[in-house]
Amino acid sequence: MNDFSDAMSVATSGMKAQANRLRHVSENIANTDTPGFRRKIVSFEEQVTQGQRTGSVTTGPMRLDQTDLARIYDPAHPLADGSGYYQGSNVNLLLEIADAREAQRSYEANLKMFDQVRQMSSALMDLLRK
Repeated sequence: MNDFSDAMSVATSGMKAQANRLRHVSENIANTDTPGFRRKIVSFEEQVTQGQRTGSVTTGPMRLDQTDLARIYDPAHPLADGSGYYQGSNVNLLLEIADAREAQRSYEANLKMFDQVRQMSSALMDLLRK
């Protein structure tokens, strides 16, 4: 049964990591038009327990994208400088939508794996009871 538990643990960690990634993508999309907002980037790290690779993943520390902020010309904007420009965000909506779709599909794949392991475990328990 330990293998089933390990498989479910790996799938669960994948779902948690992708849910965290989706949260950051959602924040990026929500702040697309926020002046000075820098895109949040999340990476994944393999979990290691007592020097052993577990196969589980977690999100690493959140980083801010250091690409240049968009310069937007709007002399009427309250943050505009003397030349009429202000700094927008560096969020690329197309990239965020692609990241959201990838995270969603990865989450669904982990969920399917979790469900299949649960079904196999249940079937095995039924066989052992007979």
